[in-house]
Amino acid sequence: MSLDGWQHTYSGKVRDLYESDTQPDRMLVVASDRVSAFDHVLEPGIPGKGVLLTTLSLWWFDRLADYPNHLTNGDVPDEVAGRAMLVKRLDMYPIECVVRGYLSGSGWVEYQQSQSVCGVALPAGLSDGDRLPEPIYTPAFKAPLGAHDENISFERTVELVGADAAAALRDRSLEVYSRASSIAEDRGLILADTKFEFGADPVTAELTLADEVLTSDSSRYWDAAVYTSSTSAHERIASFDKQIVRDWLAANWNKTGTPPRLPAEIVERTATRYRELIERLTGR
Repeated sequence: MSLDGWQHTYSGKVRDLYESDTQPDRMLVVASDRVSAFDHVLEPGIPGKGVLLTTLSLWWFDRLADYPNHLTNGDVPDEVAGRAMLVKRLDMYPIECVVRGYLSGSGWVEYQQSQSVCGVALPAGLSDGDRLPEPIYTPAFKAPLGAHDENISFERTVELVGADAAAALRDRSLEVYSRASSIAEDRGLILADTKFEFGADPVTAELTLADEVLTSDSSRYWDAAVYTSSTSAHERIASFDKQIVRDWLAANWNKTGTPPRLPAEIVERTATRYRELIERLTGR
């Protein structure tokens, strides 16, 4: 997309990044309706997804205002209003700061093999979806575009960014997760896990929360009432995200070649799940 006054510099699976023609310290982050699974962008997208993700990020940034973030004042182009954030340019850390309060996803897969997640030893006898004794920090190395992110140990993080920065990333991630978990809990939701990204302010070196935050694409939310009452292991950890897409794709594609198009019913169910999360959290 061409935007007057902005130069497109990067496209990820979901977001597009633009640099300002006149303000080198600012960038524009635009969320698209694209949806990805198993490292493939799928067709069609989820209608309104970009607006939903941006709305949720902005809502969370507002509630986490005690922590410096990358938002800055100014207007976004009309063409991307509602799904774009004007942000400060940061020196980004190459770390996905993952915090897990519950055992699920890739963490559950790893636990079954080693009784640990990213080098963090866990008690024996846990099941998929179980709450952990305390939240754990399980970072990942941000891979170049087209490659898989790599789960790493905290010690490897120290090697990549230095001891002080590694400790700051871990401690801030656990703090923000704790705050967000309490907010979600008040609204009948479980924040099972999430990932954060941080950068350093190029002028002050201040640790700054960046990218999206606590959206359905970066976080696993469960319905607390269902989690407590359901006897179905699958139902109790049904998440408010694109898991519907993942499940359908896993059942209808062998992960080779081009993925099939998503049926309209899967697209609508996924969109409904995204909308429901925003309604539950924000009351809108």
